[in-house]
Amino acid sequence: MLGWAVTFLIVAIIAAALGFGGIAGASAGIAQILFYIFILLFVVAMVVRALRGKPPV
Repeated sequence: MLGWAVTFLIVAIIAAALGFGGIAGASAGIAQILFYIFILLFVVAMVVRALRGKPPV
């Protein structure tokens, strides 16, 4: 999922450089949403792993 966020971020940067404001804004928004979902899932996975008694990686 982090890979998709980076991909949309790169698309947003390229679109902004070429002057496509709408596409750049949409791609940046998607990248931001995917990044926050990734962080949330990562934190949930770490909490579940800690509750099961396994040490963090």
